[in-house]
Amino acid sequence: MTVPRSVRPFYRPMRPRRRDEPHRAATPLELFFDLCFVVAVAQAASSLHHDVAEGHLGHAATSYAMVFFAIWWSWVNFTWFASAYDTDDDVYRITTLVQISGALILAAGVPRAFAGGDFAVITYGYVVMRLAAVVQWSRAAAGDPTHRLAARRYAIGVTVVQLGWLLRLVLPAEWGIASFVLLGLADLLVPAVAERPGMTPWHPRHITERYGLFTLIVLGEAVLAISMAIQTGLDAGEHGLWSLAAAGAVIVFALWWLYFDRPIEAPSRLPYSLIWGYGHYLIFAAIAAIGAGLGVWVDVERHRTDISGITAGYAVATPIAVFLLTVWVLHVRRQQHGVVVVAFPVVALLALLAPLGPTPVYVLAALLVALVTLTVLVRREAVLAQEENRRGTPQ
Repeated sequence: MTVPRSVRPFYRPMRPRRRDEPHRAATPLELFFDLCFVVAVAQAASSLHHDVAEGHLGHAATSYAMVFFAIWWSWVNFTWFASAYDTDDDVYRITTLVQISGALILAAGVPRAFAGGDFAVITYGYVVMRLAAVVQWSRAAAGDPTHRLAARRYAIGVTVVQLGWLLRLVLPAEWGIASFVLLGLADLLVPAVAERPGMTPWHPRHITERYGLFTLIVLGEAVLAISMAIQTGLDAGEHGLWSLAAAGAVIVFALWWLYFDRPIEAPSRLPYSLIWGYGHYLIFAAIAAIGAGLGVWVDVERHRTDISGITAGYAVATPIAVFLLTVWVLHVRRQQHGVVVVAFPVVALLALLAPLGPTPVYVLAALLVALVTLTVLVRREAVLAQEENRRGTPQ
């Protein structure tokens, strides 16, 4: 008897998706996966806020970079795999839910990692997610003969690196950062090696949409961080924070505008696709850090921290500069020309000078508004020029 197409099977061979598949869009399971990762991102940003407010700047930066790497890399691996092999059978769904469970374990370990450098819980959650990914790659190797070598390399590479992460837990504490960097690089090398026999059939437009959606989610987390910081102040009877809230909102709105200013698409060929995909670590981490930095500035305004205004200003300005430079490298230089290409690094430099003044958050908001205005004017001129060319072209 033929099973109706509307009935989802418990298991089906994992066949590759087409790279040119029309109307390829994010699935409800992918969106659910993203939303569960918000918990981990929020924990990382909250811990960063607390560490910076306490004046532990070096510890804050190091811990945040390490924690966010675990969050980001787990999300990246699921996203690119799902773009190529989402079969949506019950086994695939269950395996993905196991990965989500690993993300929740990871999120639970973030405060301990920041407070005492204890990465054990984060490592356990990370390994749960990554070993579930090994199951997915093993299924892909069995069901897709064309890309079998790549899928096997993924499964073997991920397994070996996870053993390294578990062994790291028994190393002396003084080896912590060095071993993390080494294993992080090993993790990053797995796709570079695995994809060389022939790229797995991930969908460029689908990947672009997924990265855009996660950018929105991290922006939303930044808005929430600002809102909670302002709310705490208002609940304490400090009503002079409305202008700071407006400046913070303008900063986040400008970040959204600059990222989504023009249609983008992930590069479809190696090594550019890896550079584009890996580069977004800086974009995601910077956006979440901006939310934490704005929360720190609220603490300064409320006299709830002993750090200087310059330090608090750099907690906002530094991630803004990182965001602008990364968007410039990954998007602007590929798609635009003229004054806009120059404006992004110039504004990034001016952002790093803003904390030296008395009101850095407002200056940063003004700089971003100016950059957005410039991109709008340049785009409008380009549209008008195209219309003039069409009118002058004989039909």
